[in-house]
Amino acid sequence: MAEAEWYVVHTYSGYENKVKANIEKTIENRHLQDQILEVSVPVEEAVELKNGVKKKVQRKVFPGYVLLHMEMNEDTWYVVRNTRGVTGFVGPGSKPVPLSETEMVNLGFKKEAELSYDFEVGDTVTVTSGAWENTQAVIRAINPHKQTVSINVDLFGRETPVEISFSDIRVEN
Repeated sequence: MAEAEWYVVHTYSGYENKVKANIEKTIENRHLQDQILEVSVPVEEAVELKNGVKKKVQRKVFPGYVLLHMEMNEDTWYVVRNTRGVTGFVGPGSKPVPLSETEMVNLGFKKEAELSYDFEVGDTVTVTSGAWENTQAVIRAINPHKQTVSINVDLFGRETPVEISFSDIRVEN
């Protein structure tokens, strides 16, 4: 059994939700739940201004495209390719190309593994490498996405905020 990966399907513009519904119905009818795991039409919240009135709307992030998390085999390829409104898979010729994990994270559809750390704002740390090596400071902020902490260091007699990587600090007890 192949491993499930993310693929992109091109659809007629405006048919994204119909394609999603049709694929989901086919998955149920043909019992393909273990091969086609997820069908997604990415949307985002947006505010539109019409006649001087602000209105919240849901806008498609990639108009004309549907994302599928599936195992690629002849059955799943056939089902998706022959769904009404689908013009084809994204990839060279007729060969679908899966999205990489990095692409999925960059698109915001997969979260990176939760990083655990054993410090918090207010803890005292020692910088273990770089320009501020052996400097002791108190953590002022933590940015888990960039994997950095903000500390204040003494620079020319003034407290100056500096970002330091998680890997370059040691927590003091």
